Amino acid sequence: MEFYTWDEMPKEVLSDTIARKIISGDKAMVAQVFLAEGAVVPEHHHESEQITYILEGALKFEIGGREIVVGKGQVLRIPSNVPHRAVALQDTLDLDIFSPIREDWLKKDDAYLRG
Repeated sequence: MEFYTWDEMPKEVLSDTIARKIISGDKAMVAQVFLAEGAVVPEHHHESEQITYILEGALKFEIGGREIVVGKGQVLRIPSNVPHRAVALQDTLDLDIFSPIREDWLKKDDAYLRG
């Protein structure tokens, strides 16, 4: 068993507009992702199924030629290997859940988010 408190965890700064905190198990991981208004998560895809729960703010996702705005209290599920991108319409805090874990995030091999 492992116990965590989000407020006590260090925030990993990826760029001027994106930061995160990660908790990972063997088969699933969860991350708090902090996006400043205007932040862009470029189009990418990954093996992991992704569930994004918006705690504060709003993100506009582009998935499969479709746009969807996900706001506070809403949840979006993105299947494995589906290309997607997002833009923060407001300062946003989301909770991303991935299974399997995002090895690229743990190894800091996620250049699409950095810089």
